[in-house]
Amino acid sequence: MDVARRGTVDLISEEELAKKMERTSATGKPLVVKLGADPSTPDLHIGHGVVLRKLRAFQDLGHQACLIIGDFTAMIGDPSGRQKTRPMLTKEEVEHNAATYVEQVSRILDREKLKVMYNSTWLNPMTFVDVIKLAASYTVSQMLERNDFHERFNAELPISLHEFLYPLAQGMDSVAIHSDIELGGTDQKFNLLVGRELQRHFNEEPQCILTMPLLEGTDGERKMSKSYGNSINFSDSPDDMFGKTMSIPDTMIYRWFELATNVPDLADIKAKLADASTNPRDLKVRLGQEIVRLLYGDAAASDAYEKFRTMFVKKEVPEDIEEISVPAGNIPLVEFMVEHNLAATKSEARRLIDGGGVSFDGEKISDNKATFTATPEGRVLKVGKRKFVKVVG
Repeated sequence: MDVARRGTVDLISEEELAKKMERTSATGKPLVVKLGADPSTPDLHIGHGVVLRKLRAFQDLGHQACLIIGDFTAMIGDPSGRQKTRPMLTKEEVEHNAATYVEQVSRILDREKLKVMYNSTWLNPMTFVDVIKLAASYTVSQMLERNDFHERFNAELPISLHEFLYPLAQGMDSVAIHSDIELGGTDQKFNLLVGRELQRHFNEEPQCILTMPLLEGTDGERKMSKSYGNSINFSDSPDDMFGKTMSIPDTMIYRWFELATNVPDLADIKAKLADASTNPRDLKVRLGQEIVRLLYGDAAASDAYEKFRTMFVKKEVPEDIEEISVPAGNIPLVEFMVEHNLAATKSEARRLIDGGGVSFDGEKISDNKATFTATPEGRVLKVGKRKFVKVVG
């Protein structure tokens, strides 16, 4: 129960969960602990890691962790927290996004003990009659109790009928696998409660619900999301993970330790933050190492720190930077940055230059229309805080 409570926002209900745990202790039969993940994007980030680590905690207690990949529900699109209808994904987009999900979650979960299922397995065979019967189990007024639907309805913003089907489809996942516990972010609470109700409708014992907080991104304001550009993705390199962590606001340090790591000494960290003599940067160094260690191991964590020290503390250029050969003559800087993936678009390249984030050999470039010529010995181009290339002519 202590493991279940740690970091949890909602536990519905604690009494029911205690009874389930007493029963599993007596019988030796593990609880089925469910986590659903819609592959709406190809990358997971450490915000997803908050609930994944909770699932791992149940694995370590000997329970059966079930990852439901929502290859069917992702085509509908989860309306949670949306102010407008989410575009429906194609089957091909979903398959592309789902391709690396299992590999990514296996950085946190024990793959050997993880049961992976796709909800198209039981949702695809449903007939239209089945869907109508399922829809009859819930009322429109019940659906409008959901905050995002309620707000959109009052604001006279469109709500498509298929969005009402999403929580019902997700709830059927719980019915299909006879879920004992379902985990999710706080934004999933409504969907998880629908799963409880559908289990009752199908004469199953209702699952307990554990919701976890949503982790704010590197900006310290909005929830972590790749679309907001404030995420640390599982696919990021250890160096990028460490560097991004060092950029978070000081006000986020404790929350990130609590939600994104497994450190046991949270009280000590809180005390240090309250001590005026503590340099927050030192705690960020440890935080960055803990995040990298969780996903890449001890050696990568140490290496990322040393590289960061080389780049930013010693103010030196790393030794192993990429070298790019270019032809003679003037080269437009913006076009070069886009061509070599130093900026996603020309607009982003111009913004980086205008913001003082681009330099050659330590000298900032202020003109976003600048051109440059390369030299035989090479010139070091720095973009942002972590990207270096050596340009050779």
